[in-house]
Amino acid sequence: MEAQHMFDGKMLRRLLIPVIIEQILTSLMGTADTMMVSNVGSEAISAVSLVDSINVLLIQVFSALAAGGAIVCSQCIGNKDIKRAKESARQLVFIITLISVSVTAVCLIFRYPLLHLIFGAVEPDVMEASETYFFYTSLSFPFIALYNAGASVFRAQNNTRGPMTISVISNLMNIAGNAILIWGFDMGVAGAAIATLVSRIFCAVVVMYRLRKPDHPVTVRHYLSIRPDRKYIFRILSLGIPSGVENGMFQFGKLAIQSTVSTLGTVAIAAQAMTNILENLNGIAGIGVGIGMMTVVGQCLGAGRKDEAIYYIKKLSKIAEIIVVSTCLIVFLLARPVTWLGGMEKASADMCVYMITWITIVKSIVWVAGFVPAYGMRAAGDVKYSMTLSMISMWVFRVSLCIFLIRVMGFGPMAVWIGMFTDWTVRGIGFLHRFHSRKWLDHKVI
Repeated sequence: MEAQHMFDGKMLRRLLIPVIIEQILTSLMGTADTMMVSNVGSEAISAVSLVDSINVLLIQVFSALAAGGAIVCSQCIGNKDIKRAKESARQLVFIITLISVSVTAVCLIFRYPLLHLIFGAVEPDVMEASETYFFYTSLSFPFIALYNAGASVFRAQNNTRGPMTISVISNLMNIAGNAILIWGFDMGVAGAAIATLVSRIFCAVVVMYRLRKPDHPVTVRHYLSIRPDRKYIFRILSLGIPSGVENGMFQFGKLAIQSTVSTLGTVAIAAQAMTNILENLNGIAGIGVGIGMMTVVGQCLGAGRKDEAIYYIKKLSKIAEIIVVSTCLIVFLLARPVTWLGGMEKASADMCVYMITWITIVKSIVWVAGFVPAYGMRAAGDVKYSMTLSMISMWVFRVSLCIFLIRVMGFGPMAVWIGMFTDWTVRGIGFLHRFHSRKWLDHKVI
């Protein structure tokens, strides 16, 4: 019976819906943010896109570290050991603050040589804008790291509405800040960066303030009294670092693909850029289900209920499949109108719609298996397998196959998606095999 399970239908809806909404709105706001910056000029959008390739890499690392702390925290909650859950949350806040402040210091001190080393001889105007944008966004790293840590602790104790509300308000602040500083005060790239910094400060302050309040089991207070505990920090890092490496390599892979697509001409570049935006939208809700799955599976395993963990990975994967198929169909129907509203040339628009058609078909079949169950297995502590499979599949198929098809076989941008489809399929086979082998249940987190 449903009532015998740890999470009934109402609890799952309360857990999953806010996470899905947060992911979708964040993605949409990011797209709106990019469109607003693009109105400043080609130098501005070039600078933002270049620097964001670094920023996204670092933010993914902070997110992975936060997820490592959330896994420990959720298993402690499932085990009804609130004392250890609180200490794991405190240690997560400590270590992620230490790491993010250190990263910010390095980025600020070495920002000029770092940007010149990574991006080489770009136009002077673009480099100057990049240096300005990187300065302000580097200042925001500790705040986005603290928000990720606090949001992960909230999600570990089934509170996903709080992080969603904070994230939505923050994104609206960012959009409003862009409008005021870019258009009202004519501050260009600096205005966009300051708006981002202010919104991230808001996120961190509010989430850490909420984390002090005693109206939920796990709180974090008396920050200055936190002292490092090697046992907790080692466990958080051992879970977070493999996921951070996996996410970091994914971003490097995207850069390699982008550099290859850039050789295909403006029609292909425009088509690929729009296709990337649309493809991100039709999968983001599925990612939200995966994030929620980490809390559910973590608590089940903390309570020693392995059968429940298996049950919920299956159940939530089926829910994710329904959502992904639905969003794929919606994006497919919107693709042509979006290319028209975006003022794309006919050749680019036709190419984009062609690629979205194939993505709608293939993603509906193989994507969920390649991504969603992995969240549950990571919650069990099975992070090294996920890292190894994802990195091998990505570099061999997503990146190398794409580059081979474009540079050797003369394929157009569809080569990117052939590589992507192969990567999704291989990941899906690997994760399904791992799931059914039950080896992911052999790990011990707490």
